[in-house]
Amino acid sequence: MRIAITGAAGMVGRKLTERLIADGTLNGAAIESLHLQDIVPFEPPQASFDITAETSDLADPGVAEALAARDADMVFHLAGVVSGEAEANFDKGYRANLDGTRFLFDAIRLREGYAPRVVYSSSIAVFGAPFPPAIGDDFQQVPLTSYGAQKQIGELILTDYPRRGFMDGVALRLPTICVRPGKPNLAASGFFSSIIREPLAGKEAVLPVSRDVVHTHASPRSAVGFLLHAAGLPSEEIGPRRAITLPGVAVSVSEQIEALRRIAGDKAVALIREQHDPAISAIVEFWPQRFEANRASRLGFTAETSFDDIIRIHIEDELGGSLQ
Repeated sequence: MRIAITGAAGMVGRKLTERLIADGTLNGAAIESLHLQDIVPFEPPQASFDITAETSDLADPGVAEALAARDADMVFHLAGVVSGEAEANFDKGYRANLDGTRFLFDAIRLREGYAPRVVYSSSIAVFGAPFPPAIGDDFQQVPLTSYGAQKQIGELILTDYPRRGFMDGVALRLPTICVRPGKPNLAASGFFSSIIREPLAGKEAVLPVSRDVVHTHASPRSAVGFLLHAAGLPSEEIGPRRAITLPGVAVSVSEQIEALRRIAGDKAVALIREQHDPAISAIVEFWPQRFEANRASRLGFTAETSFDDIIRIHIEDELGGSLQ
């Protein structure tokens, strides 16, 4: 089994890489090689199989073609810029999230005799308001952010190419991944993680939106599980509808904070400072809140059932299993 991961230096890419190295297999087949690609320089970890790292931009001429020429059996396409950055820099968002994706998919399409399974990380940002109380599997995609539009176009290409036999693809509409380890990034959703991550580390966090905001979350551990499960789904079970809305935990910011209080106490909650940010609030306003991900459940995708569990997973995976 030959595997390629784009965006491999990102949080989900790193965790997926770690899991593949630990397992040594995918879909019951031994991993022969793992090729990691990202626009930022990074060192590949050690593995029992061949592993390489490449610093490149998929939107640059020839890069996607060179990656396709590696003939990976499985391609996890995670590369792109985050929502807030895509909204702030229109050209950069379309270059990274659309041009890079299209060039990669076309490089695969044009390589004769090559049709790998491609797992594409899409987003719930493909949905736009007004929303029903819970979004079902048949709700129309009308994104109201540039990031959401870029992801939806990627979904449409990925849906068309398997029909023509160019690839065997599946797009995963990821909920917000929380709690993200490391430093804050430019994602508009970053505060969902920071109001938990920073207080757990004894640091102040800024809450830029109302506590009434409701959103759906899954842990980084679940994100990796989603990708691996999608890699093994039979094509006939996926069917012609190649984009799948994934499950998660729908909670308000207030409920997030109360979960933090139950696990880390009042001292941690006191480190959250409310400071309204109109730009962030305007983006979040157009995001969906709750989902009825029945199709994903039938296909075997699973996630946490409480936000307390998401916090505990962060403590287990990032803080050594206990608070200081």
